[in-house]
Amino acid sequence: MDAVAHFTQLARYNVWATARLLDAVRAVGEADYRRDVGLFFKSIHGTLNHLLVGEHLLWFVRFAEGRSPTVALDTEVEHDRAQLDARLREGAARWAPLIASFSSDRWRGTLDYTTMRGTAASLPFAATLAHVFNHGTHHRGQITAALTALGQPCPVLDFVYYLQNPSQP
Repeated sequence: MDAVAHFTQLARYNVWATARLLDAVRAVGEADYRRDVGLFFKSIHGTLNHLLVGEHLLWFVRFAEGRSPTVALDTEVEHDRAQLDARLREGAARWAPLIASFSSDRWRGTLDYTTMRGTAASLPFAATLAHVFNHGTHHRGQITAALTALGQPCPVLDFVYYLQNPSQP
């Protein structure tokens, strides 16, 4: 499989998994949604905000614009639940068109950016993009564990399940 096809598939999976997770999170009461449930970013809300920061406000900008914004990884950029939900869905939908815009040479190159500590970094382009999607999977997994601990139904988010049922909500 070529890089564009592979990463487009991961981008579509990201949209699918994000939607399924956010649909499940809607059933969580406000107190449980914001409560410290032992996640790295404490609450479901904190972890979703981290996904917005990491995936969309940092990495997307680095890949799309070549800029390195400075925003702390634990910043609450969106307090409102509904707005956070909408921004995560919209952000996930932006990856596939961006991936389609990359030239074939870009995939063999590097992503040059500045880290959060102000250090210059140069990493393999495709491997770094893989990190973005892996990072999202990691934090969605944390949230599904929190849903289970809270006694809430947990969506199936396995990539293989997506491959078998890509159109299911």
